[in-house]
Amino acid sequence: VQLVESGGGLVQPGGSLRLSCAGSGFTVSSSAMSWYRQAPGKEREFVATITNPGGTTDYADSVKGRFAISRDNAKNTVYLQMNSLKPEDAAVYYCRAYTLHYGFSWGQGTQVTVST
Repeated sequence: VQLVESGGGLVQPGGSLRLSCAGSGFTVSSSAMSWYRQAPGKEREFVATITNPGGTTDYADSVKGRFAISRDNAKNTVYLQMNSLKPEDAAVYYCRAYTLHYGFSWGQGTQVTVST
């Protein structure tokens, strides 16, 4: 199982970014896929999840209405669309997969910086 995140960067407050998490060695559509984030000096925290196979989504209260998780089964990729970004959204964002066979797997993370 391999997860590769991309799409992070520097954005001004109020801006948008779309993170991608490309999976290999497993099938995204058959897995529970989640995004987590970790800011400096803080615990890693849950951001969003999309279940399999129904695609039910759930979000942390802090991002509800601003972030959206989705997946493209043909590309075996999960996305996190982040809108109306705030300085407190700045963190390293990690993708996590859960499969019955492999358990939990994490990507290497992608940095999101929200600043003027």
